[in-house]
Amino acid sequence: MNPARPISGYTADQLIDRLAQARGRLRALIDCLPAGGWLGPRAGHLNPPLWEYGHIVWFQERWCLRERPDGTRALSLLRGADALYDSSSVPHDVRWDLPLLEPAAVDAYASQVTDAVAARLRSGLDAEIAYFAELCLYHELMHIEAWWMAFQDLGYAPPARLDIAGVLPAQRLLIEAGEVVMGSGPDDGFIFDNEKWRHRVAVAAFDIDASPVSETVFAEFVEAGGYQNRAGWSADGWAWRQASDAHHPLYWKQANGGWQVRRFDRWLPLSAEAPMLHVNRYEAEAFAAWRGRRLPTAAQWRQAVVQADFHWGMAWEWLRDPFAPYPGFAPDPYHDYSAPWFHTHGELRGGGPVTDPSLSRHGFRNFYLPQRRDPFAAFRTASPD
Repeated sequence: MNPARPISGYTADQLIDRLAQARGRLRALIDCLPAGGWLGPRAGHLNPPLWEYGHIVWFQERWCLRERPDGTRALSLLRGADALYDSSSVPHDVRWDLPLLEPAAVDAYASQVTDAVAARLRSGLDAEIAYFAELCLYHELMHIEAWWMAFQDLGYAPPARLDIAGVLPAQRLLIEAGEVVMGSGPDDGFIFDNEKWRHRVAVAAFDIDASPVSETVFAEFVEAGGYQNRAGWSADGWAWRQASDAHHPLYWKQANGGWQVRRFDRWLPLSAEAPMLHVNRYEAEAFAAWRGRRLPTAAQWRQAVVQADFHWGMAWEWLRDPFAPYPGFAPDPYHDYSAPWFHTHGELRGGGPVTDPSLSRHGFRNFYLPQRRDPFAAFRTASPD
């Protein structure tokens, strides 16, 4: 057993209950899939829901039931499961073409795995099974967020209407120079490998927006020709803007003399209280430059988040940093969680309206490709260096 792996703060019954709650949230989304929704359109930022459902079940079985101390794995309850659902070996583009199980068969597989995991947890809760059960819980919650992203992207009606947290009037916080602790430690409970380990970073004095940029404030940038003016865009950002032919934010349209934004299957007027969601890092950088500012670094965000007037948790927030390993990084058993994405993805923090509270914490590092616009991602600005 890894000596740095903490004993879970959950009892066996609590873990079983949390896993069941997550599956219930997934089921609510499944029940809202429209006709033809089990496969859906092919796109680089989407998965076929039928594949993703099976993958979630497979992942839980793989780590909670099949993992052996020597690194090998036992056979699956489902013949051929690895060839269908192992995301590390099944290329994304072929997932629509696989001989996937029908939904009822995935339900049966899920029931078998759920019962076996509950029995395993109740047979004796040691640090290993507790760790893997939590890993599978958070993995499922992340996929549930991806389903919400897909529902928004495709205009599906969701199981419930989101409560988008309100942005407060513009205000900037002055943060004095100092040191900030980055990363997490073994006393922080479950953590992901990219959070390891704690280290101190010096931060110069800066100011930062108290809230993310709102929809109506971002509209000022759009109306000022921000998407047509090369100034302020990074070289990669401008190349993306030209290749994508983007002239305004995703899910926006002009109607009745103004801009509207689509929330799932409904068009709504822009709001001064709503965070500017579904922008990519390039758009966020360009807006910040237009204002003579920059995106905050992860260290600045981490130092500011403890301030009482710093309002966060209404969206994932793009940061200036690339997603990169901390000093001394070593992958955890699920090797492909972080390592394949270092240096190509951007870092985000905060957590949004479809993020489970257990993942909306100061130390959690989210990451997306900088061109992604489908996440519930926003941004705030900080003073330039």
